[in-house]
Amino acid sequence: MHRCYLAAPVKPGKAAFTVGVQGISVTGRSYSGGWWDWLSPFSLLTGLSVVLGYALLGACWLIYRTEHGLQDKAFELARIAGLATIAALVAVSLATPFLNQDYYSRWFEAPGIYIAAPVPILVAIVALVFVRALARRAEIMPFLLTLLVFLLSFIGLGISMFPWLIPGEVTIFEAATPENSQVFMLVGVGIMLPIIIAYTAYAYWVFRGKVGHDGYH
Repeated sequence: MHRCYLAAPVKPGKAAFTVGVQGISVTGRSYSGGWWDWLSPFSLLTGLSVVLGYALLGACWLIYRTEHGLQDKAFELARIAGLATIAALVAVSLATPFLNQDYYSRWFEAPGIYIAAPVPILVAIVALVFVRALARRAEIMPFLLTLLVFLLSFIGLGISMFPWLIPGEVTIFEAATPENSQVFMLVGVGIMLPIIIAYTAYAYWVFRGKVGHDGYH
């Protein structure tokens, strides 16, 4: 049972294994590439980074929810997954600007560098605080810091790609649906999102606290 519990947070990462931002071939508004155009060293690197990130989230969540021997194991896994995630994040960050000139100018040339530079600086600070939190055996802080790393990663991705949805081919403005469709979806989101948030908050409240030995049976 323990083994399945540890593996569960990793499974969503496997579904995202092919994520990348190098772009695809588009003619008009239709995909015109081949079956394996998505497969590249960069897409494999970003996919591996996602898997490692989910493993880190799972380990940090187990730190918060478990105790004794299983928590000790979760701390050990969090240290390993944390180092691997940061290393993968650094590799992706170094590779991304060289995918095209637009990315490069945003990260290494003015004025883009003034917007982009705070992101890696903040990631470095968060990583140091994360290491200290593990050393102090803090229970909730590693999970929150990992969420912050994910948030900063998405911000960095947005800085690189905006306004492109498919790099070099389709912008978010070109891909946007008609205004009446957006209004329809906004109404649906306005109704469903509070319900989802309330349900999720309630579920977290019901299952709050540590999972003891009896919780596995």
